[in-house]
Amino acid sequence: MSEIRIVDIRDEAAFALLPPCADPTFDHRTCDYWEDAERGSKSHRASWLTAARPAPEADRRSGEVALNPFAPPPRTGPAPNPFAVDDEADPLADNPFAPRRPKPPRIESSAPRKLALLGRGLAVFGSYAKVLLLDEEPAAYAQFGPLSAYPRALHLRELYPQLPQAPLPAVITCVATTAAARGRGLGQRLVASVCDDLAARGFAAVESYPESDTPPDATSAATPGFWIEAGFTRVVADERFPVMRRELE
Repeated sequence: MSEIRIVDIRDEAAFALLPPCADPTFDHRTCDYWEDAERGSKSHRASWLTAARPAPEADRRSGEVALNPFAPPPRTGPAPNPFAVDDEADPLADNPFAPRRPKPPRIESSAPRKLALLGRGLAVFGSYAKVLLLDEEPAAYAQFGPLSAYPRALHLRELYPQLPQAPLPAVITCVATTAAARGRGLGQRLVASVCDDLAARGFAAVESYPESDTPPDATSAATPGFWIEAGFTRVVADERFPVMRRELE
């Protein structure tokens, strides 16, 4: 019997589990289609898979006339505030009776660009993506989050003033299954997990915005039929950009 495990994308180890797209010209690991409403792309971009390295010290000093060996090292950030509370410090550290609170998760600055996008809300919202593993092999991927995290979704939703404005829904922007794992209901199982998670985080509804006239392997948001099977209702019957919605309990 196959084993299924669903992993939240919270760090580079989990990010490495993102499965390939069925169309090799696209790449979940470099897609910012929903995060950038004007220039976002689904395309594979190799440069996104490695973090930008800081410039060598010699390059940073290239604009200086001469090196002063007695000068203090240059300050790259704002002036220190002696009255500010250190974000990394636990304000209850000096209280022996207070429970220790874990540090909020964070993505390192050296992380790939897409992982940085997925990690924007870790400390407040939680993860923005999940991977479904089938016998420990990546088989399906979903990206989701608050509507405010995805400008393209916001822009699309503005086209339909009849949609409920409060409370704003969460969105599932992407769901995909590898070609080898299709036909087993894994995408549906992953969406069910995402919906349960969003309900636990306090969302009353979730929406998705499939593209009806796009080939299945070229869309990031599946098809209207997929969402209906997942318990969603077509609340806007636009021929090209329908809106699918599910109330959460």
